[in-house]
Amino acid sequence: MLVSGYQQGVSARPGSLSPLGTGLLLLLLLLLLLMSCPPPAAPCPLPCDCSTPPETVKCVNRELATVPSGIPGGVRSLVISGNRIARLPGPGPLGGSPLGQLVNLSLRANRIAAVGAGAFASLPRLQRLDLSENRLVSVSPAAFGSAPCPLRELNLSRALGEPSALEQVAALLASARLPELRSLQLSGNRLSSLPPGAFSGLGSLRHLGLADNSLSALGGDAPGAGGGGGSLLQLPPQLETLDLRRNALRALANGTVSELRRRHPDLRLRLAGNPLACDCRLEPLLAWLRHGRPGDAESLVCASPESLRERPVLQLRAAELHCPLQGDMESVLQTSYVFLGIVLALIGVIFMFVLYLNRKGIKKWLYNVRDACRDHMEGYHYRYEINSDPRLTNLSSNSEA
Repeated sequence: MLVSGYQQGVSARPGSLSPLGTGLLLLLLLLLLLMSCPPPAAPCPLPCDCSTPPETVKCVNRELATVPSGIPGGVRSLVISGNRIARLPGPGPLGGSPLGQLVNLSLRANRIAAVGAGAFASLPRLQRLDLSENRLVSVSPAAFGSAPCPLRELNLSRALGEPSALEQVAALLASARLPELRSLQLSGNRLSSLPPGAFSGLGSLRHLGLADNSLSALGGDAPGAGGGGGSLLQLPPQLETLDLRRNALRALANGTVSELRRRHPDLRLRLAGNPLACDCRLEPLLAWLRHGRPGDAESLVCASPESLRERPVLQLRAAELHCPLQGDMESVLQTSYVFLGIVLALIGVIFMFVLYLNRKGIKKWLYNVRDACRDHMEGYHYRYEINSDPRLTNLSSNSEA
C-alpha cells in the first residue's frame, strides 16, 4: 500500500516527489536508521563504575552490604571488592540478574563468611572466580548448583576464616561439577593438614597453590598415616605445579617422594622457604630434584643441622647427610623404659603373690632363724663373761689341769 502510494506520488509529477512520496521516503529512512542503531544499554548500578559498553562493572570500596542489583546482563567482568558483604545466600548472588556472558567474577576482600547453595549457579560462561581475602567458615557443597560449570581458575588465597573450613571447601570441590578447573589457590590459610582426597576429583587441575601455610607433612608423612607413602595426598593425575613454599616441611618421606615420582614424573615442586633438615631423610628428595624438573630447587637451603645451615641443598654431598639418631633413640628408649617398668611391676606382683601363698612357711622360717640367732648370741655372751672374769678363768685353768 505504501509502495502504491509512493508510485502514485511519483507518477503525478514526473521528475519530482509529491508530499506523500516525500513523507513515505522519510519514514522508510527513519525505520532503517532505527533498525541499524543498537538497543539502549542497561543503566549502570548506582554505586558502581561501568565501562562503555558495560562489559566491565566495578564496585570497589563502596561499603556495600549486599551485591548490588541491576547489573547489566551483558557484563563479562564483574569486580566487587573491598566491601562488607557477609553472606552470599543464593541461589544466585547477583540480585537475580541474568548474567549469561559473565566470564570473570571477583569477590575479593568482602568479609564473606558464608556461601549458600546455588550462589554461583546459572553462570554458564564463568571461567575465573576470586574469593581471596575473605572469612569463609560455611560453604555449601551445592554452591555451584547441579549443572556443570566451565570454571578454570578458583582463587581461595587467605579466604578461610578458620582452617577447618577447608573440609567444607573439599566437599564443595568433590560434589561440584568442575571438569575444566585448571588452577586452585589455597595459599595463606594457616592449613596444618590436608583432608584425604581433597583434590582427587579435580581431574583437569594443573596448578595447585598451597604456599604460606603450616603444612609439616604430606600424605604418608602425616602422623597416623601408617607410612602409606603419600597415598592420602591423592593429587590430580595431570598436576604440573605444586606450590608448597613457606610451609613447615622439614623432609618428605621416601614413600611420598617415590609416589610423586611415579605418578607425576614432570611435576614442578616448589619448596622454597621451608625449614629443610639436611640429613639422610633428604636423600630421596634430593635425588628427585637433581634428576627431575627442579622447580625452585636452586633456591633451597638447609635449616638444620647447624653445620649445614644456609647451605644450598643442591651443593650437598651424600657423605654430609647424616641420620639424626637422637630423636629415634629417644623414642626407642622411651618405649624401652615403659616396657621395663611393666615387666618390673609384673615381677613385683608375682613376688608378692608367692610371699602371700607361703606366708606360714616364711613365718616359721623366720622363727627358726630368730631362735638360731638367739642361741648363737647366748653362747657368745657366755664365753664373753668367762673371758672377762679372772676367777672364772683360773677356775677353768685348774679344772683343765
